[in-house]
Amino acid sequence: MSTNFNASANAVLDGVVASNPGVPGVVAMVTDRHRNIYEGAAGKRRLDQAAEMTTDSVFAIFSTTKAITGTAILQLVEQGKLDLDAPAKIYAPDIGKLQVIEGFDAAGEPRLRRPKRDVTTRMLMVHTAGFGYDFFSQTYNRLAQEKGQPSVITSSKASLMTPLLFDPGDKWEYGTNLDWCGQIVEAIAGKRLGDVFKTRIFEPLGMNETTFDLTEAMRGKLAGMHARGADGSLTPMDFELPANPEVHMGGHGLYATVGDYMRFIRMWLNDGAGENGRVLKPETVRTAAQNHLGDKKVTALPGVIPSLSNDAEFFPGQSKSWALTFMINDEQAPTGRPAGALGWAGLANLFYWIDRANGFGGFWATQILPFGDPASFVGYLNFETAFYDSLKQRKAG
Repeated sequence: MSTNFNASANAVLDGVVASNPGVPGVVAMVTDRHRNIYEGAAGKRRLDQAAEMTTDSVFAIFSTTKAITGTAILQLVEQGKLDLDAPAKIYAPDIGKLQVIEGFDAAGEPRLRRPKRDVTTRMLMVHTAGFGYDFFSQTYNRLAQEKGQPSVITSSKASLMTPLLFDPGDKWEYGTNLDWCGQIVEAIAGKRLGDVFKTRIFEPLGMNETTFDLTEAMRGKLAGMHARGADGSLTPMDFELPANPEVHMGGHGLYATVGDYMRFIRMWLNDGAGENGRVLKPETVRTAAQNHLGDKKVTALPGVIPSLSNDAEFFPGQSKSWALTFMINDEQAPTGRPAGALGWAGLANLFYWIDRANGFGGFWATQILPFGDPASFVGYLNFETAFYDSLKQRKAG
């Protein structure tokens, strides 16, 4: 498999950089349960600079942060310090202050009421608590435009103090749920989220280049952000998340190399074991990797702020559920990813999957806004498809 897949994967990466519209640069990797079996990089870190993209380039990984925060939550459950089904306000009291927004009155003021039930940590883990994002929610976008609701990119506590879009538990809506999980971890641990991650997750996994606060060495390898214009053009952006942020945002705040993230994926492939120690118990991983959304389903993401997201959906027409805390494709995906596999994405067009049944996972990293960029997303799907094609050939072989 290795030689055939290497050639086809390299062709995908080179092709997506060379095409028009293409991507500035990309890093992609695939791992089995033991090691990376493919590492590739193509293009430039930033279009207006000479540096080539390399496999050790650093990325703002946005919502691929969420599964790491979810792992910290699961550790607290294992330790008996957190009840997923208890009111989350027991651990993070501010979440109990939030009300449900039912629209706006004639004067443009939000109409608010008390929620019918308490938010639980489990709801936060599966995105049913009632939180959204301003780039996926017209209501939140209006609050930002008219009422000064801060963006989550400010990494501020004020950005989390949003009303709920519906009563907790009623439906799936993607939003700031894992940022609140980060607040719960900090409250129970009595430490900043980054410190918890470092000792409890990064050190056991050997993740030495994943952090909320960029070091100078990491900044020297940082892949630049790019904005996709309506004409398909790419413009480099001077983008960086706030240094020493007020809040370590458990939903999107980490910087990392793809190689580091592969170590995290391997832990999920290996029932919680890392190369330097155990992160989760096997039974925790097996339970977490199942559907925790019940009969509810993951829905498409509407692009409300065009500069940040297009309309986006994984595998349209197919049923998707939610684990603790990943998307689950309920049916075999068009790429060949089997039913029951885990995966998700990050705003700047980063994508990953974790196939526990076959023992493989992959990650595709670009730095392009808005989300759902056709060139990067299609490139990722082609990359994953090339992998499963080669796996099928090997099994037939």
